[in-house]
Amino acid sequence: MVTAADYPFLNILWTMLVFTGLVMWFWLLIRVFADVFRRHDIGGWMKAAWCVLVIVLPLLGVLIYLIAHGQDMGRRDMEDAAMSRAQFDDYVRNVAASESPADEIAKARHLLDEGAITEAEFQTIKTKVVVG
Repeated sequence: MVTAADYPFLNILWTMLVFTGLVMWFWLLIRVFADVFRRHDIGGWMKAAWCVLVIVLPLLGVLIYLIAHGQDMGRRDMEDAAMSRAQFDDYVRNVAASESPADEIAKARHLLDEGAITEAEFQTIKTKVVVG
């Protein structure tokens, strides 16, 4: 009787499928562990319990976690992405809105002309702007 394992191509195909499945499994396992440890709504004992469950009964533990907290994982991912985007946007706005050294020296010159600062303070400001 001829079986599928007798054909080299099917062996290669089966090996590729098993390897892909293992990569997906480990990726899912890493995602579950990462989600457990980034959560702020559960304490250390609950995190330890989830870790023990996932380590002792890997398939069952991951499936239970995904069923119980799958939607929360997605929500936390979206919140993290939105927070990262907001931080990046704030950074870009701050960098784009920063004044050039010439503008800062001009402001210091204006303050000097008005008598708000002394010549020594003006020189200090100018040195700070030029150096750093």
